[in-house]
This record gives sequence, C-alpha cells and structure tokens, in this order.
Amino acid sequence: MSTPIHTPVHTASHGSIDPDAPLVVLLHGRGSHEHEIIELAKHLPAGPAYVAVRAPIAEGGGYAWFANRGIGRPVAESLTETMGWFREWLDGVAPEGRPVVLVGFSGGAAFAGGLALQEPGRFAGVAVLYGTLPFDAGVPVEAGRLADLPVLVAQGEADQVIPRELLDRTWRYLLEESGAPTVAHRDPGGHGITAAALDELASWVATHVRPS
Repeated sequence: MSTPIHTPVHTASHGSIDPDAPLVVLLHGRGSHEHEIIELAKHLPAGPAYVAVRAPIAEGGGYAWFANRGIGRPVAESLTETMGWFREWLDGVAPEGRPVVLVGFSGGAAFAGGLALQEPGRFAGVAVLYGTLPFDAGVPVEAGRLADLPVLVAQGEADQVIPRELLDRTWRYLLEESGAPTVAHRDPGGHGITAAALDELASWVATHVRPS
C-alpha cells in the first residue's frame, strides 16, 4: 500500500467557526471516514472548533492513516509520511498560539499518539480511544516523553480488535512511564466508544479545552 503524498485534505466540521478558537481534531478508525467520527462532536462541549479529517490512504471502502505490518503496528515509513502530510495541513489551520487537541479512535488513536510522541509541545492534549500507541514505528517512547501533556486513554476490556499486549503496553506507558497527567477509563465494552467513555471524553475536553 502506497501513501499518496499529495492527497488533498477532506474535513467535516462542527462547533465554533472562530479561527482562533481552540481546535479539537477528530481522527477516525481504519476503514472509516471523517463524516462518521464528526458525530462525536455533537456530544462534546460547546466552545471549541471541531474538525474531523479524512485519512489519506484508501482502504476497505474507507480510509487509513498508515500502512500496517499487523493490527496496531504501523509501518514506520508510512507513519512518518502521513504524519508529515497531516502536520502540513495542521500548520495551515492552527498557527502557533492556537491550542490543538487530538482525539483519535482505534487507528486514529495510534496516529494521534504518534503525532503527540513526535512533537508533544505542539499539542494541548491527546485522547487515545480504543487503540494503541504506535510502538516500534519510529516515534520516541522514552520515559517522560509526554510530561505535562494532558492525556485521556479509554479501553474496552472485551476489545477483540487491538491485540491485548498492545492495549496493556499503551495503558502502562501512559500511566506509569510517559510523565503525562493521564485520565484513564476502562469499561466492559469491546472495540467501540461506550456512553460512559463518551461522558469521560466530554468531561476531559471541558477541562482541558478552554475557549479563549
């Protein structure tokens, strides 16, 4: 699978249209698209601008953020390329001084985590929902890497999509090694955002994304 370097950026928006409002970027899962995950914004606090971005790689009737070498295991070169593509877009819509929070689900969680690990100072927070961080994919994961970056991690105990070892490694890294002030949520659900997790996300956004 090749990554289209010059893929145009397709987005769906909700909330504030103020170009200076805090920006919450929603990143969908593998095989999905921006119009599905933007629906989350209707359940999140008013004030920020919400934008869902379509991943650049066509896959399975939807789109993906990177080529995989196994579920939850990005190909490093592909992840590097797509993160560069994303950052070029982001720098155009959110210049320095505009807070940016990433909210990723499944494959989008790995992508959000990769962006935060690559440049933690660029973001005001990151939510890793029902996914893994991109370990062994060319981004730094040393202890203290996410110090002072607000993080939300949510997982389902019955998740049969993301390998359990990766979920556990993500949980352990964020809570014990990353240095991030992390809010952690686990519920009995599977690979999908539950009502309880959505409530936790809304509370976390309200706490960490404050309109200017």
